[in-house]
Amino acid sequence: MTIHGDHPFLPPESDRSPVRRFRGRLPSPVGLWTTSYESGRAGLTVSSMVIADGEPGYVVGLLDPESDLCEMLLKARTAVVSLLGEPHQQLADAFGYVAPAPGGPFRMAEWTDTEWGPALASATTWAGCRLAEPPPREIGWSLEVILEIQHVELLPDTQPPLVHRRGRYLLS
Repeated sequence: MTIHGDHPFLPPESDRSPVRRFRGRLPSPVGLWTTSYESGRAGLTVSSMVIADGEPGYVVGLLDPESDLCEMLLKARTAVVSLLGEPHQQLADAFGYVAPAPGGPFRMAEWTDTEWGPALASATTWAGCRLAEPPPREIGWSLEVILEIQHVELLPDTQPPLVHRRGRYLLS
């Protein structure tokens, strides 16, 4: 048996999507989108997002249309978008479905219930949002979701941000 540094399931470079590789070279903030509806909760780690300033402001994100978050968000019409810091790497992996989360990822942290959904108690920055019109549309392999920002929580920003690039987290 040989142990090496290559990923055992990664296709050869010539077989990988050049668009995906292009996107992967952009450093992206790591956010956690969460929502609740009736007695359920759903969340997803999202790094394909941008904030549009204005009155009102918006969060535009590209989400997996088959994710639990998309299904519940379309029913709830509200969400919390939390910006994650370095201490949240395991949580980001759990909500990104790349790491185990016995009992579900919501058991890995403390949450504050808000009118927009569950807010990560240890996040220093989060926004309470409402799904904007028009309805989300398919774009590429994603669903373009536009959220109107209704509330912003800005606590002292003492933790370095979690940033994703080329399949890895960049730590400062």
